[in-house]
Amino acid sequence: MKKSTIWTIAIVMGLSFLGLLYLQLSYIEDMAKMKKEQFDESVNRALYQASRNLEMDETSRYLEKDVNATERRAFQQDSLSVDGLDGSIRHSHQFSVSADDGTVYSSFQLKTFEMKPASVPKAMIMRKDKNSLAEASKTMQEIVRKRYVYQKALLDEVIYSILYTASDKPLKERVNFKLLDRDIHEELLNNGIDIPYHFTVSTADGREVYRCPDYTDEGKEYSYTQSLFQNDPPSKMGIVRIHFPEISSYIFSGVRFMIPSIVFTCVLLITFIFTIAIIFRQKRYSEMKNDFVNNMTHELKTPIASISLAAQMLNDDSVNKSESMMKHLGGVIADESKRLRFLVEKVLQMSMFDKKDAVFKKKEMDLNELLENIANSFTLRVEHTGGKIMMDIGAVDSAIYVDEVHFSNMIHNLMDNAVKYRNPDKPLELMLKTWNDEKHLYFSIQDNGMGIKKENLKKIFDKFYRVHTGNKHDVKGFGLGLAYVKKVVDLHQGEIKAESELGKGTKFTVSLPVLIEN
Repeated sequence: MKKSTIWTIAIVMGLSFLGLLYLQLSYIEDMAKMKKEQFDESVNRALYQASRNLEMDETSRYLEKDVNATERRAFQQDSLSVDGLDGSIRHSHQFSVSADDGTVYSSFQLKTFEMKPASVPKAMIMRKDKNSLAEASKTMQEIVRKRYVYQKALLDEVIYSILYTASDKPLKERVNFKLLDRDIHEELLNNGIDIPYHFTVSTADGREVYRCPDYTDEGKEYSYTQSLFQNDPPSKMGIVRIHFPEISSYIFSGVRFMIPSIVFTCVLLITFIFTIAIIFRQKRYSEMKNDFVNNMTHELKTPIASISLAAQMLNDDSVNKSESMMKHLGGVIADESKRLRFLVEKVLQMSMFDKKDAVFKKKEMDLNELLENIANSFTLRVEHTGGKIMMDIGAVDSAIYVDEVHFSNMIHNLMDNAVKYRNPDKPLELMLKTWNDEKHLYFSIQDNGMGIKKENLKKIFDKFYRVHTGNKHDVKGFGLGLAYVKKVVDLHQGEIKAESELGKGTKFTVSLPVLIEN
């Protein structure tokens, strides 16, 4: 599959997953916003009703107190009058309500009965009394109507007392805080809210007069306020402020059912990204393996061709088989066979490391001495290019416990790369350095060669990976050398890092654990 096709599928699927995730998050956000608005409306409605209940309780107290006092101040006057013309007798009752200063609020007169004793025979008095019952029944309706006027007068005085005396009291004397707490709790329950809350009561100028016993500031950023005694003068009003410590969990409790879907979507998205990454990695490995096969084929063709040519010359009777010629052909066959064996061994070594079949034969060695010996073996190659090898042996405790063959090959590979990737415009300079601290022993190999780009530096230890050298085709290899180096260092519980700058050179630093004597 082409890389462009994989990228197209990855982008389409990735955008689809991101769009689905965005829609889910938007839905959750809208639901949370709606839940918050409903919560705000319910709390404000509950606080308003609680403040109304507080005012009604105060009014009820004044009614109970002031109505009794007003009734004690009410007075009744009875009157009896006789009409001189017809001898009629009128009996009436007058009710009045007055204030402390003598002002009469309400007054009404009730005529109870009227009779003419002279014109009624004694035998008819009893019957006349029965007829007067019907008249008295009609009069009771008038009494009820007049009673309303009387009760209205009582309420007028109570309201007058509330307006002019109640607001003069301090807020903490007007409010029963326990009753207010109970009303708030009941009203919140009536509005479907059953979570802990904290509240304070303060005056209009901000002086706090009450705070609930278990008050905390948690969740205070989302607080709600309600005025108390709103019809009083502004300076006499109170303010109740309430907040909910668990408001966040309450609001999001309605959208928790969406969390599993978001989690599954994220899992699918991560799995998809991981799958695409594996596909690209496998494609890269496939390309690297193809390059490896091509390089290996090219590398093997040269010694095979040389051996084949030497064999043909040996079998050709027309070629003079002198002693020097036979020695030369034998040397060619031996050298190319050795080269073939070396190439095959390198591939087999990496195969053994991948299968974890490699067996190390470790022994104690001196790092300083090992580096000096390898440097001496490379001296002729480096000097042949016009360069030189420099040593800075600073490690005091240089004992290491390693496999001699693999560890030596690892150092050989690093130095061989320095020679192969030298800068042709200037002499090669190799610096070998050792040093140590309390826990680690270090050595570095630094050159002034071609260098490596930063984007390639992090890939140089990958198997089959080779840095592109432009038009330079005389550098042969499979891309296994640095992968082998990294594997050997890791299996010796060490670390290796590379530093490079294009055109200025490369530095490899290896750290190994200090050998602890028992």
